Amino acid sequence: MIIVSFIIIAWILSWFKFEQIFIQAFKELFNKEISTASYYFIFACLGAIGDIVALLNGSYFDKI
Repeated sequence: MIIVSFIIIAWILSWFKFEQIFIQAFKELFNKEISTASYYFIFACLGAIGDIVALLNGSYFDKI
């Protein structure tokens, strides 16, 4: 569920052009070009990590 939340957050932030800022910052920091798909994939991975952490802490089933 956290994965979906992070993707929605990424979508809302893209309304404010955060997507372009993130892509430019990634390029300057790591000297790698990324696309919009990569932007959403990074947010999905962060959400997956959040889901795994919640599952390991046992708080995942408390929310259900």
